[in-house]
Amino acid sequence: MRIRRSDERLVSIRMARCQTNWERGVMKKTYQIAVIPGDGTGPEVVAEGIKALTAVCRTSDVDVQFKTFDIGGDRYLREGVLVADDEIRQLKAMDAIFLGAIGHPEVRPGILEREILLRLRFDLDLYINLRPVALFEGVDTPLKGKGPGDIDFVVIRENSEGMYAGGGGFFKKGTPDEIAIQESVNTRKGVERCIRYAFDHCRKRDGKKRLTLCAKTNVLIYESDLWRRVFDEVAKGYPDISVNYQHVDALCMWMIKNPEQFDVIVTGNLFGDIITDIGAIIQGGLGIAAGGNINPEGTAMFEPIGGSAPKYAGLGQINPLVAICAAQMMLAHLGEKEAAKRLLAAIKQVVKEKIASLDAGKMGYSTSEVGDLVVGCLS
Repeated sequence: MRIRRSDERLVSIRMARCQTNWERGVMKKTYQIAVIPGDGTGPEVVAEGIKALTAVCRTSDVDVQFKTFDIGGDRYLREGVLVADDEIRQLKAMDAIFLGAIGHPEVRPGILEREILLRLRFDLDLYINLRPVALFEGVDTPLKGKGPGDIDFVVIRENSEGMYAGGGGFFKKGTPDEIAIQESVNTRKGVERCIRYAFDHCRKRDGKKRLTLCAKTNVLIYESDLWRRVFDEVAKGYPDISVNYQHVDALCMWMIKNPEQFDVIVTGNLFGDIITDIGAIIQGGLGIAAGGNINPEGTAMFEPIGGSAPKYAGLGQINPLVAICAAQMMLAHLGEKEAAKRLLAAIKQVVKEKIASLDAGKMGYSTSEVGDLVVGCLS
């Protein structure tokens, strides 16, 4: 079980949990998972993710216990509350967080994103965004002639600095002389810990052992120079990893033309936000694209990246496989490799043999029925 050494209270909670299991004679490892169902279709897909997690744990040495947090647009409209300080404290004490989606059509854009998603990212120091880009057999990609063997890489995005943490403002707003300034903040500490995580992940991954840095050294001189210098310095400690550099605009082109060249890509916050959307569409769309927001020394949060899709809410038409993929990533992150492997195999079997499409309303099954199909493949 992972322990955050810097948090003595968290250590005592987890030691007590292990002691309780020992006294009961229970050999299973127990994980406490925070569940944030969120908005729109979030609760529907989260329910299927929990169903799959429960099923895979039933036949493994893993026990997962869930605690639900009412965080999202509905509560904000009802109570005016976004995230309470005590909720942040509780979330820090959990082993992982399972997030459905945050986004409500009746809330002005930016409020929920900034005050919930970014606050969780910053307060929990979730400085790594991990985005697998893998094409499963049976899934169509818009890239002509490309198959599962060609699209299988990971994007590691710095998740707590850059343009999303920078300041800025307006001068003479609304006039012909208006000026808008947006700053990007990059610290050596933030850049280095992200790059080291990428090298470590590349070393552990069963891939090409090739790490590509994505930046823009010819234009964003100061920011990209820091990334390039730190990348080159850290690379000296990983002689088993081959390294490469690409400008972000060129990398976007090569992701589409020759995605098979990539193994692991590391980049900053804004560029990572853009290229992971390209990654999502070439792997088959948002119906299969999951991601992790990770603090390697603390809590991690896993989610489908497609948003709340409010127009499908309550219809039972949304594809839950993306949330089940997020649950699978969570198991892998917690070190439960065998359970994660089995769940991934079940997802791939459903994609290949059972459903007609990844698109909402075109699967040939309801949301809950797709979850049942995954469970059936686990038995």
